[in-house]
Amino acid sequence: MAQQQIKAAVEEMLASFLEREGFELVDIEYVKEGSNWFLRVFVDKEGGIDIEDCGRISEFLSEKLDEKDPIPTAYFLEVSSPGAERPLKKPQDYVKAVGKQVFVTTYEPIDGVKEFEGKLLDYNEAFVVVQSANRKTEIPASKIASARLAILF
Repeated sequence: MAQQQIKAAVEEMLASFLEREGFELVDIEYVKEGSNWFLRVFVDKEGGIDIEDCGRISEFLSEKLDEKDPIPTAYFLEVSSPGAERPLKKPQDYVKAVGKQVFVTTYEPIDGVKEFEGKLLDYNEAFVVVQSANRKTEIPASKIASARLAILF
């Protein structure tokens, strides 16, 4: 089964459980690091998640994975919070991030720049607007390689 199919299968297994329990699925990764495969599930909820939440989700998902067995190779399962610098993947992630500090990278330069850090001023399906210390940049959504919340130090 291809990586995207595995991620979709895991998302389907988790959807009703997470919704019922008040969790939000942030991201799923199925990646090979060295000789090991890792299935990483990032979840959140209002007020943040704790180790007990991760344990409950991990236990539920482990049972489902054993039952349906969609992954042909050995792997390590990790369930965790996305962290303070959580990725922005879905439209609702961007909507919630308006007014917050973000870090955005692009596939190709915009005015000679591929990395933008600043306040997310606006979001719609076509573009995001990031205000850095010295400029405001409208970034087409199609050019965004990655985006995440950013912590100011």
